[in-house]
Amino acid sequence: MTTGGALARLIRSTAGRAAADAEVCELCAAPVPEDHAHLHDAEEERVRCVCGPCSVLFDRGGADEGRYRLVPRRRLRLPAVGTDVLGVPVGLVFFVPRADGTVTAEGPSPAGAMRWEVDAAAWRRLTRTCPPLATVAPEVEALLVNTVHGADHHWIVPVDDCYRMVAVVRRHWRGLSGGGAIWPAVEQFFAGLTERS
Repeated sequence: MTTGGALARLIRSTAGRAAADAEVCELCAAPVPEDHAHLHDAEEERVRCVCGPCSVLFDRGGADEGRYRLVPRRRLRLPAVGTDVLGVPVGLVFFVPRADGTVTAEGPSPAGAMRWEVDAAAWRRLTRTCPPLATVAPEVEALLVNTVHGADHHWIVPVDDCYRMVAVVRRHWRGLSGGGAIWPAVEQFFAGLTERS
């Protein structure tokens, strides 16, 4: 066995693993860049990665037939929103209006997102006090809130941002209370959010 042959095999196997780990469009299997679009799959209640050409099919409801909705990219920072009227006892949470008029609250945990239903009438009252909330697109946008340890973050974001935040919590959670690394990681996540239309 020559060194060149072993090195060539190592390069090929590493390239094969990198290709296997690369994200692909979940509709056509084309490679997608790191900052790719997402579709909300209403049937499976999950977000799917999608390439640019496939995302065009679902822009403005083109080919969706109700199952898929393109997740918008809008992020809007809001002034403090009095979410205590929604009866959610946690400070790190996101609220997702649903197509049927219900609203769910989801909070991250070491096991993923915990979900519970919010009083829809309370949500409607809240949208009257904060009009931008009335523009949140059902299923694909959310009100993301962090008031833990005196933080004051209130954002309208795409739901994929919410799932990224849940992943941050899961990745950094240690022990029963989360450990010392979780809150700096959450704060870093919020510091990285930027407004976009």
